[in-house]
Amino acid sequence: MSSANTAAKLRACLRCNFAQTAREFHTKGCPNCQEILDMQGSQERVADFTTSNFDGLICMLQPEQSWVAKWQRIEKRIPGLYAVKVVGRLPEGYE
Repeated sequence: MSSANTAAKLRACLRCNFAQTAREFHTKGCPNCQEILDMQGSQERVADFTTSNFDGLICMLQPEQSWVAKWQRIEKRIPGLYAVKVVGRLPEGYE
């Protein structure tokens, strides 16, 4: 599978921009927002709290040392893949 195909299958969390496949959100939840959004095991919540409509990806390995992480305001989040700009909004009550 090409990297373009892989990127096309990713979804981004509407709260923190963390990107992974819908299956990973369903299996593990969002590593930054699991306590708040509780996506693990719920396809409905994954659909409500993530989007496939985003621009760009950042692979953040060392958040505390990354100027890009600071610029994107994700320096306090776990290392991983993040969408640069997410299109969509969390459902009311979860903002």
